[in-house]
Amino acid sequence: MRPMLSLVLVLLLTAPLLADDAKPEGKMEKVTYADHVLPIMRQRCGSCHNANDKKGGLVVDQYAALMEGGASGSSIEPGDPGVSYLWLLINHEDEPKMPPNADKMAEAELAVIKKWIELGALENAGSTAKIKKGPSLAKIEVSGERPAEVAMPAKFLGDPVIRTDARNSVTALATSPWAPLAAISGYQQVALYNTQTLDLMGVLPYPEGQPHIIKFSRTGDLLLVGGGQGGASGKVVVYDVKTGERRIEVGAEYDTVLAADISPDQSLIALGGPKKMLRVYATATGELVYENKKHTDWITAIEFSPDGVLLASGDRANGLIVWEAYTGRLFYDLIAHKAAVNDISWRPDSNVVASASADSEIMLWDMQTGNRIKNFGAHGGGAEAMDYTREGQLVSTGRDKLARLWNGDGAKVRDFGGLTEMGMEVAYDAETKRLLAGDWAGIVHVWNAEDGTLIGQIDTNPPTLAMVIDQAQQSLAQVTSDAQQKAQALAALQQQKAAREKAAQDAQTQATQAAQQAQVMTAAKGEAEKKVQQQQAALKAAVDALAKTDAAYKQAETLATQAKQGLDAGQKALANALAAAKAAEPPVQESQNAVNAAKAAFEAAQKTVTDAGDQATDEQKQAVATSEAALKDADAKLAAATQAKQTADKAAQDRQNEVNVLNEKHTQAQAALTQAKGEHDKTAQQRDVAQKEVDAATAALNAAIAAEKKAAEAAVAAKAAADKAIEAAKVTEEQAKAMQAAEAASAAAQQSVQSAQQRVERLKTAAG
Repeated sequence: MRPMLSLVLVLLLTAPLLADDAKPEGKMEKVTYADHVLPIMRQRCGSCHNANDKKGGLVVDQYAALMEGGASGSSIEPGDPGVSYLWLLINHEDEPKMPPNADKMAEAELAVIKKWIELGALENAGSTAKIKKGPSLAKIEVSGERPAEVAMPAKFLGDPVIRTDARNSVTALATSPWAPLAAISGYQQVALYNTQTLDLMGVLPYPEGQPHIIKFSRTGDLLLVGGGQGGASGKVVVYDVKTGERRIEVGAEYDTVLAADISPDQSLIALGGPKKMLRVYATATGELVYENKKHTDWITAIEFSPDGVLLASGDRANGLIVWEAYTGRLFYDLIAHKAAVNDISWRPDSNVVASASADSEIMLWDMQTGNRIKNFGAHGGGAEAMDYTREGQLVSTGRDKLARLWNGDGAKVRDFGGLTEMGMEVAYDAETKRLLAGDWAGIVHVWNAEDGTLIGQIDTNPPTLAMVIDQAQQSLAQVTSDAQQKAQALAALQQQKAAREKAAQDAQTQATQAAQQAQVMTAAKGEAEKKVQQQQAALKAAVDALAKTDAAYKQAETLATQAKQGLDAGQKALANALAAAKAAEPPVQESQNAVNAAKAAFEAAQKTVTDAGDQATDEQKQAVATSEAALKDADAKLAAATQAKQTADKAAQDRQNEVNVLNEKHTQAQAALTQAKGEHDKTAQQRDVAQKEVDAATAALNAAIAAEKKAAEAAVAAKAAADKAIEAAKVTEEQAKAMQAAEAASAAAQQSVQSAQQRVERLKTAAG
């Protein structure tokens, strides 16, 4: 027995029992929406809560819309007024009280509505009480914002239901709007893969048959899968992405489901297929809300607008229709394609819907006017799949074995080649910026959307958990080895950088030291120059002093010579005078002797005369006169000799005095000469010392100049070496890129190791 048929029989057998349980005991007249409740709603609430105004998202003048509820969620809980939100509001048990700013409805009217809810909230006299078919989904607020918690499988979701020798064509493909997660079709199963690592996250069984449509909810926490058995059965199943649980299933088609979608608020599920019928179900009850059979051929594409207001559907005969999502009323019938509409996607702002067709065209439609605003040839032979990205770009694939990325205006950004067969499905992962395209051969190709690099491939024949664990362990070993190699490569680059930096630092230190040494040498040269200047000044002073003492010495020498000459002349004159005085002594003695002789003769003559008295003869008297005359003459000669002697003595004394004076002068001149010579010799010595000091200072200056030159040259050389080392140590753009790449590669490798380790542990835990 086919699974779908058995499920239908179970539902048919159990539904009457559940309906009977909902009826109160005893015979009771039916209270229905059409006969009893609608008139009250029109009168009391219809002005604000109709299909046009829809205040608070609630419509009360249409049964399906009323049962659907409004922005606050479900409004009616059949069989239980106490938890029916509408009843709580109109009975003034909750806020906001209805009608607003008015008294409650009449008790009779309230009683009718309450009884209607208690009896199962029937639509009309032919209705039976509505019973929920198992689990349901709560309505949520429509939002394009990133959810606070992004849904990813919390554990490995299970082994493949079926593994085949050959791959199955990629009949359905989708990516989560907020997580690095892709869902890929396989026979009787859907495989979930991490789009960052391309690791299998587990398999969701879909025993209903072949999945033909996979879509994530706008929040990313639900996964819708539609498909079935061709010509036999079809169903849509909604899974919890975190746990893999089947949350709800709708539809009991007699053919496979080819297209389906869940509304952004998760309140509706639309589906269609070969039966050409568009059916929309309420997720709260699983009941059919409405159906439309405007399509003339298989329904091949369905999608709700991101704001949940509209629903677009396309068929195999080029039909493209836009509906009011909650009423099923026709909004636009868009006519332009010349072949089957294979895919539909809405721009994130809900103002534009795009359609991809077997006529090769992608068309963009304005929802304000219903006009076609753009069309462009996308894929030769036919565009098979297309999707808007979160940023408003488009991705597509088709029979030309290419995937493409387009700007929102239809300008092509990039081609992605490598498909071995025609492209069947396409998706874009906004989290990893990767484009995925599945082909007829059963391969999903994964590219970097930013540069077109092929990252990897996934096939539709997923491995078992044991195979995944084995592959994960091999991958762990590989990424560990790779991480070690990358760490070593990074360490080598870091060591090279450190060596260059150390060389630069050492060279800079040497350059600094050399510059400091050059400064020291320059300072030393300055000091040496000052010293030379000081010594030259001292030498000049010594030379000047020597010149003065030399002049004084020469003058003293001249004076001494003159004094010596004068002394020599004086001494000669003294010698002459002494000789003259000496020569004058004999004449005096001789004259004295002559005087003495003359005196003796005179006295003798006189005595003779005296003795002779009167008898003195004349001769005797003459002898007295002669002797007297001789005495006088001798006295005169003695006087003359004495005078001459005195004169000579005086002259000698004068000469002696002169010699004494000259000798004193000579002594003084000699002393002055000696002193002048001493001073001259002293200043000459000082000059010689000063000259030596000048010579030494000059030599020191020359040495300082040479040292400064050498130090300057060394500083220049050290500076050049430092500049060269610093330049060599500078991280070039290429080196920076290499370092960044190595760091990123090492970090990524370490992260890969950590992820691989965690994955191995997680898989082992999943394996029990």
